[in-house]
Amino acid sequence: MTDNRRSPELASAQDTAHAMEQALDWLILLDSPSEEQTRQFQAWLAADPRHGEAFARAQAIWNGPQVIESARQLQAQPKITALSRLRAHWKPLATAAVLLLSLFNFSDLPLHFQADHLTVVGERQRLQLEDGSKVLLNTDSAFSSTFNEQRHVARLYKGEALFDVPGNSNLPLEIDAGPVTASVSDTTFAVRYLDGVAQVQVQRGDVDLRANRNDTHVRLSAGESIRIGPNGFDRPARLDVNTDLAWVQGRLVFENRPLSQVLAELRRYYPGWIINNNEQLANVAVTGNYRLDQPLDVVRSLAHITSARLQEFPALVILN
Repeated sequence: MTDNRRSPELASAQDTAHAMEQALDWLILLDSPSEEQTRQFQAWLAADPRHGEAFARAQAIWNGPQVIESARQLQAQPKITALSRLRAHWKPLATAAVLLLSLFNFSDLPLHFQADHLTVVGERQRLQLEDGSKVLLNTDSAFSSTFNEQRHVARLYKGEALFDVPGNSNLPLEIDAGPVTASVSDTTFAVRYLDGVAQVQVQRGDVDLRANRNDTHVRLSAGESIRIGPNGFDRPARLDVNTDLAWVQGRLVFENRPLSQVLAELRRYYPGWIINNNEQLANVAVTGNYRLDQPLDVVRSLAHITSARLQEFPALVILN
């Protein structure tokens, strides 16, 4: 006799795949929806929390580099062949690709093997290193450290961290963050490393920096900040501790910042998706001082300030 009951794991995977397939259908329909289709879409989102999550994942991946590159390659092929293949195969292939990419973040996979400490979205973690240095690890960050008789090394693989380094060690602490390595002793400073760009902000003491690509050097003093990209150092700038390091106090502070930049920062703290469908809002300048542990309240406030229409679904917020 065959047992047709699904295991919980199989049931969950099948339900997720079904939600992703439906999400792909909605992505196509919403390119030019009727009022009835819009109403049906909102009803579908409200019917199950997984629907909002699936749609947000599908939309992000559909607009991501993997799908864009595939579309570019497809466009380069003869149109008749490409269209015939697309009609026959696009739906199952797209469903499989979106489902696979939504379940696994391949770019982050190595971090789980390299990092000693990982923070999830919205989490902060306090660490103490072997040399007595104190580290505050911000949201969605990955970090490790190695100490021996020759070197004291910490690595920020991604994210943001505040270091309070004592001056009682015979070796400086080296912090490797993508394009830059900092050598420090008896100082307090922050390092942010996201999307290939690092930012170093010195609150106390001095920090010696080396650009890893071209081996150029810069020394920063208290009250200074600098950005390091693929081409090396930008010019040092003045550090505004109350704004630039507000996250240390659990705050998000911004003054006359474009809404697009504020939403990009909020996405680092919101365990879901924040989508802005109104391009006119992107450059609207906003000012505020908010708690980082309530990112949804921040979005609601910003929607009110900008007179945007806000739609809220499980794990999904849409500004229109």
